[in-house]
Formats: sequence, structure tokens, C-alpha cells
Amino acid sequence: MLGEYPIQGRGAAEIAASVERAVGAGELEPGRPLPPMRELAARLGVNPNTVAAAYRTLRERGVIETAGRRGSRVRSKPATTGREQIRVEVPAGVRDVAGGNPDPTLLPPLADAFAAAAALGDRDPVLYGSDPVEPQLARLARAALAADGVPDGPLAVASGSLDAVERVLAAHLKPGDPVGVEDPGWGSLLDLVPALGLSPLPVGVDDEGPRPDDVRRALRSGARALIVTARAQNPTGAAVTAARARALRSVLREHPGTLLIEDDHGHGIVDVPLHPLAGATRHWAFVRSVAKAWGPDLRLAVFTGDAVTVDRVRGRQRLGPGWVSRLLQRAVARLWSDGAVDTRAVAASYGSRRDALIGALARHGVAAHGRSGLNVWVPVPDETGAVARLLHAGWAVTPGARFRLASPPGIRVTVSALTPEETGPLAEAVAAAMRPAPVRTYA
Repeated sequence: MLGEYPIQGRGAAEIAASVERAVGAGELEPGRPLPPMRELAARLGVNPNTVAAAYRTLRERGVIETAGRRGSRVRSKPATTGREQIRVEVPAGVRDVAGGNPDPTLLPPLADAFAAAAALGDRDPVLYGSDPVEPQLARLARAALAADGVPDGPLAVASGSLDAVERVLAAHLKPGDPVGVEDPGWGSLLDLVPALGLSPLPVGVDDEGPRPDDVRRALRSGARALIVTARAQNPTGAAVTAARARALRSVLREHPGTLLIEDDHGHGIVDVPLHPLAGATRHWAFVRSVAKAWGPDLRLAVFTGDAVTVDRVRGRQRLGPGWVSRLLQRAVARLWSDGAVDTRAVAASYGSRRDALIGALARHGVAAHGRSGLNVWVPVPDETGAVARLLHAGWAVTPGARFRLASPPGIRVTVSALTPEETGPLAEAVAAAMRPAPVRTYA
């Protein structure tokens, strides 16, 4: 059943670690069945309850799943393996439009902001017991959130969007709880949910955001939380419109106990207005990161939410990292107050690149999506074939499998560094890659 890999260990933790190591190393493949608990217990010479505890730990960590009498097996996409492995290695001479990164030329210089933050730190050092949130950052963040219609609430700072989302989920949910997630959606988030022992429920997405009927279906199926990308959805570029926001708020009001998390990681690079859902449920969090517009290495996100949620997160944060560096917070506040990024110009630049590619694809009869953000999503009939043909033609794109649960295949093209001269050839290559391969005949 397990091929050459022997599960080892005498205690539950050792057995669970043995299985998880094998999954991470690829020795136990997705979908591989595990031995029945009594059989493995006999083989290891331990009590069946020990194996049961190990399997329970693996389920909670998102490594395996159990289907009643059919037994336990490695999850089809175990949290241990991660979607980062679903990528294309870019050979020399191939144009990389797969990375998902912002254009470095549109990021602000950081030296002056950090020098000013360090000088302030010299005059006013941050010590244990200091406020975990930089007052100037809080003032700027609150003003910007209020201007966008986000309800007032206490403010906290995390090390990026994913860190904030993880902390909010952990503050309310327990292993096994279902969570509604966008499909296609952010690959890292689709890894995080099962890694926390939670169960993802796919919610379909169109250009206007999550589909209300799919959200309703997920909530009626028991989803305890819903995660929504406000704008610049990865990978499709979807952005929640005013009409869609009204429809989603109506659905959420039918389920007021739902934990709502909104991710606005596209803040600063988007050319569409924000239509927040925050406040439609009792417990909510709205997360805004600086990575895309001010620099991925800044690793900072501010978030607000209801008092209970933010208090739980900050309380747990105190017992771990304590706080996000106030030096970093001061540098970000300086970047914001100095207007280091012309957000309208940046959004317009990305918008023109998306529109140019979508238009060029349309002229070849290829439909594509990208209302906002850095990426264009192209549905394809054969994902593997399209990626391979494009690579052969000199273009590296991201396989859609990295972003999908149950949605149809597609490819993601990052347009952030795409030049006008490249747009036409890329569109032509995508169209050619979608055509059926010629049938060979032999005499």
C-alpha cells in the first residue's frame, strides 16, 4: 500500500511526523491510501489509539483526509506539499510572465524613508510595553480606510496579508471548520486553509467578484468563514462592484455568524473603487497590505475589524512575535505621508498593460479576464498543453492548477513588466497554444 516507504514511530507525534516528512518529500503521493489504524498499530507495536491520535493530528494539519469506511489517504493537495511547487522553471532565453510581481520601476525608493524612521527611533526608541501600532501609521490608515467606506474599528498590524488572514482565522475557527474560498483564488491562501486544519469550500468568481449563489451555497453547507478579495483578485483580476457588494451583503445578512475576511492587497495599484462588505456580519476583518504598491519585502499589512476579532488577534500576537517592527511601521508611514507612490499613475500603467493584452487576445478570438491588478486570466481547454506550447514558443506563464480547486483550467499571465512591443507576439502565442495539436498520420 505504501510502496517502499515505512511509517515509523512509537508515539503519535513521531508517527504523524513520519507521514508528513514522506508527503513533503514526495515519497507519499497525493491520493495514496494509508494503512488502517489497527494494521499500522500492529506493524509498529503500538496501541491503536496512538495511531488514531497521529491520524487526527495529520487531518487537522491538512495532510490527510478520512472518508469513513474507505479509510484515510493523503489529501489530493496536501498542505505539506504547497502550491508553490506548481510552477514553470524558466529556462534561459524564455520571457517570464509568470511571477506575479509588481514592476520594480514603479516601486518607490526606500532609503530616505528608512533613514527617517531610524533617526526617529534614535530619538524615541521603541521599548517593551510600547504601543504595538505606530500612531502616525494608524492615523494615515484610518483616514484612508474611512475614505473608502470601511467601518471604523480598532486597528492592528501584521506581517503581510497572509499573516493577518491566518491570525484572524485562528482567532475564531477550530480544525475541521469549513471556509468559503474563491475558486480560482490565491494559491498561498488555498494552501493556508488546509494547513490550519480547515476545510476549503470553493466559491466561484467572475469579473465582479464572488458569485452570490456560490456564496449562499457555501454558507448553507456550513462554512464558518468567507474570504473575499476586494480588488486585484489573484489570479483573475476580479474586483467587487457596487451591485455585487449589495448582493453579497444581502447573502451575508442571512448568516450573521459568518466570519468575513476581506483582502485588499491591491491597494495602491488599482483603478477601480472599493466596495467593502465589512460590517455585514458580527465578526469581520478588512486587511490592506503594502506589498504590491510599496514593495513586497516590506511585509506589512494593516487591518481593522470588530472589537472581539482584533482583540483576540492582538492578544495572541503579544504571545508570539509581540509586534511588527515599529521601525518598519514608521518607514511605511513616511512613504504614505510623502506620497512616495503616485497610485493613480501606477494603477493606470498596470491597467493599460492589462487592457492591451486582453484586447490583443480578443482580436485572436481568445477571451480573457483582468479588471484590476497585475494579472490576466485566460481560460484554456488544456492547461498542461497550453503551458508547454507557450514555453516552447518562448513564454513562461503560470499553470492555473496553482489557483484552482474545482474551477475549469486556465493560465495566469503577469502583465506588470510587459512592454507594448511584447503584447502582440504574446497574444499570438497564447492563441496558437490553445489550438488543438495537429493529428499526425502515418503511411
